[in-house]
Amino acid sequence: MDPDVAGSSPVDRPNFPWLSMTFLQALLLGVIQGITEFLPVSSSTHLTLAKTLMGLPPGEALILFDLLCHFGTLTITLYVFWQDIVSLFTFRKDKLWQIALAMLPLVPAYFLLRPLRQSIHGFGALGITLAMTSFLLFLGERFRIKQIASITKSRRARDAICIGALQAASLIPGISRSASTISCARCLGWNTSEAVRFSFLLAIPTIFGGNCLETLHLLKTSSLAHHLPISPICCLIGFGASAVGAFVVIKPAIRFLEKGRLGPVAWYCLVLGCSLIIFSLWT
Repeated sequence: MDPDVAGSSPVDRPNFPWLSMTFLQALLLGVIQGITEFLPVSSSTHLTLAKTLMGLPPGEALILFDLLCHFGTLTITLYVFWQDIVSLFTFRKDKLWQIALAMLPLVPAYFLLRPLRQSIHGFGALGITLAMTSFLLFLGERFRIKQIASITKSRRARDAICIGALQAASLIPGISRSASTISCARCLGWNTSEAVRFSFLLAIPTIFGGNCLETLHLLKTSSLAHHLPISPICCLIGFGASAVGAFVVIKPAIRFLEKGRLGPVAWYCLVLGCSLIIFSLWT
């Protein structure tokens, strides 16, 4: 946006992101986040595309707004899975142990992959990583290790770490977290319904932890002061819209994913990824 619009000059009009975001844009971005968070299509890619089409600042300029939208989807996840969460701490401590193991690869990957994450914003790069998501979905649909009737504790631990490692790869923009975890679990011979529910439960500490780390990073780099001027109303709209979008989509998404038909979503990611690559080369 031109800083001289509406009679303002670069001196008397700070380059704050909220000055260029309308309420309608905040609403649309929140809805997009809420809808795509629970589908294996990479919500970060769709948010980046939407921001670009809206002419909003790229990269981390709207990171605080993004974090609030993620908290909106997290709130709905907690609401929908509260019974499962309670059972993890009472009757299903073995599953809680698996989730804890799956989280281990995420911590070092967060710091090791940060430079790569910050460099992937162009359409071409996002197209490539989205095509990788498509490959993961095709793999998860067509390749499976033979299921074992009696799964040992060591096998469960190994599976959890493998799923966690694939989830860590989803820190790269364009690679879907749910596509990575569900496909990995299916390839390891998991029941599709169990793979989906494990992926959604794993999303809770992942989203919460990721948001906390991003907030700490902003505080550490003194960047939060720059991002605070985002309109509080836009932030509330984004949070509310993402929560509503997630509430509408989450249960149908679970039912769809539990059918194990990942092919249509894989083709969607492939077509969109290739389109982005072609567009980047053409322009």
